[in-house]
Amino acid sequence: MRTKEIRLHRIQHLAHEIMDKMHVKNEFNDSSISKVVIDNLSRALGNLSDPFGNYSLEYVEKKVEKAHYSLFKNENKLKIK
Repeated sequence: MRTKEIRLHRIQHLAHEIMDKMHVKNEFNDSSISKVVIDNLSRALGNLSDPFGNYSLEYVEKKVEKAHYSLFKNENKLKIK
């Protein structure tokens, strides 16, 4: 079982890769995939920002992984550097 800190680090890493692909490199233009990515990230953030601290780390991981996979497909298959 991974610790919470390691899991959060992995989520952060995936989110940074998504951000780099969509904004920094300025090479991504597919709006249908963008909608899926934004939807999944919004759901993850909404769950994580519960004011009472009641969030599901599993749900956040699932949504960020789905957003990452939607954008990268098999290019970077959910790995940490």
